[in-house]
Amino acid sequence: MTASAPSPAVLAVWRSAQAVCFDVDSTVSPDEGIDVLAAHAGVGAEVAELTRAAMGGAVLFEDALRERLAIIEPTRALLESCLAAHPPRLTPGIGTLVAALRRRGTQVYLISGGFVQMITPLARALGLDDAHVIANRFVFAADGSCIGVDEACPTARSGGKGVAIAQLTVQHGSRPLVMIGDGVTDLEARPPADLFIGYGGVVVREKVRAAADWYVMDFADLIASLQA
Repeated sequence: MTASAPSPAVLAVWRSAQAVCFDVDSTVSPDEGIDVLAAHAGVGAEVAELTRAAMGGAVLFEDALRERLAIIEPTRALLESCLAAHPPRLTPGIGTLVAALRRRGTQVYLISGGFVQMITPLARALGLDDAHVIANRFVFAADGSCIGVDEACPTARSGGKGVAIAQLTVQHGSRPLVMIGDGVTDLEARPPADLFIGYGGVVVREKVRAAADWYVMDFADLIASLQA
């Protein structure tokens, strides 16, 4: 599988972007956070299959999320032990790309159907504060059991990344805005995103590759295009 070549119009939007939003799982990180949590809980295979279905667009994201959480039965203690045993990892090149964008004055956001509690360490490693993370949040009871997710976050539902991006553009007027990710939920965010760049460096999803404005296998391509 190879990358696609960007058109001059696509390059122009990319280079003039006022904001870039990255998916996290299989994009900013080589891992799917919920799959890591599931494996830590001993139910990895069953949950990974639901993740593949959700990211490929075969089932509604919210349905897959609900099913996966029912299988994992997360607790605060499980989450904390998972993070200690499996610190979140960054995909090669993402740190350099984010730094290059920020030097240009571009606002960088992480928008994910994953969980804030697992994404915050990645954001901080990239120099991003909590306000630049839009993701789901576990809601725990006093005894540490998980009673659900914060339904106020748009990323808890299918189409939620587009809703989050629309809110960003209203609040901050950041246009052009570019979305980068590996999954169908990322592809669905254009529009309102002005450009969608598909990333296949961790996993290639054919539907995403075929529909992306630009498809890359390595963040080095995006870094080089900013320097050209």
